[in-house]
Amino acid sequence: MSQDVAQPVSFGNVGTTRWYKRGAFGSQTGYVAVAFVLITLLVAIFAHNFLSYGNLLNTSKNFSYIAIVALGSTLVIITGGIDLSVGSVMALVAVATAMLMKALTGTSIASIPYAVMIGAVLGGMAISVIVGLINGFLIAKVRLSPFVTTLGMLSICRGITYVITQGRGQAPDGPNVDAFYSLTDGKIFGFPVPLAYLLVLAIIMGVALRHTRWGRYVFVLGGNERAAALTGVAVARVKISVYVICAMSAGFAGILIAGWLGSAPANLATGYELKIIAASVIGGADLAGGVGGPFGAIIGSALIEVIRNGLALFGADTYWEQVFVGTIIILAVLVDRIRTREPE
Repeated sequence: MSQDVAQPVSFGNVGTTRWYKRGAFGSQTGYVAVAFVLITLLVAIFAHNFLSYGNLLNTSKNFSYIAIVALGSTLVIITGGIDLSVGSVMALVAVATAMLMKALTGTSIASIPYAVMIGAVLGGMAISVIVGLINGFLIAKVRLSPFVTTLGMLSICRGITYVITQGRGQAPDGPNVDAFYSLTDGKIFGFPVPLAYLLVLAIIMGVALRHTRWGRYVFVLGGNERAAALTGVAVARVKISVYVICAMSAGFAGILIAGWLGSAPANLATGYELKIIAASVIGGADLAGGVGGPFGAIIGSALIEVIRNGLALFGADTYWEQVFVGTIIILAVLVDRIRTREPE
């Protein structure tokens, strides 16, 4: 009498994830990092001045300002929102900080070491916090559209900047102006100060996103806001916090640029909002929410700056930068869509 012998079940689909979906290639950021390395090598080969100390110094500064704001913008995008006001916030905070340095110079606190500089910077950053709170409240509590709300704030902040300056640039001044320049445009072990600030902020953001409850809530909010609310997440509080952080990152970058330029023009950072959002999206932040991180924001910002710098070194029309950046955005999203497409 024969008996049927059970045959072992084979799970042929286990552990067979294709190479372009594993490891460093498991996200859009990985592909963009490869593109960044390749483009950088090409520029370095064909533009002999690219690797000069002076050019690398300026390049690292330029991309650091964008990347610092892109960190905050990425947080907003992870939650499924968007902030179009960052460029105007950069200008308003930079101008306010310079004006406060002048105003506080004639007061009694000028006799206290570094009090003028600290007071002016804190005052400028307080303005960014207020802007972030207004954006966050209107979006989280009143439930206005992030696009419309921050577009309106873009106009408001830029308008206030022109009103208080009458269109004239404001230069930092006072007893602490040298210290201000050192802390905004100095060097640490040969590296520009803005780059050091960027790396520190990126590390803090990475730890906060991956190893804190708040960070998990940010991702959950972008994945499914309704489900997050049903599980007890303080949706409004988390959403307001990311808009405040985004505005603060913009304000901080604005102050750094004022130190670099030696003044804060009223038209500072005009159009930067699109470049900042582009850096976040190129780096892997999904406008639908739930995806993003500090490394992607840095890579996206660095790639845009290398393209701009390369065009300048080649003597090409720098307006082509917008064409290349737009093309890279579309290609990055397209490659990621193909990579994550399920087989039929």
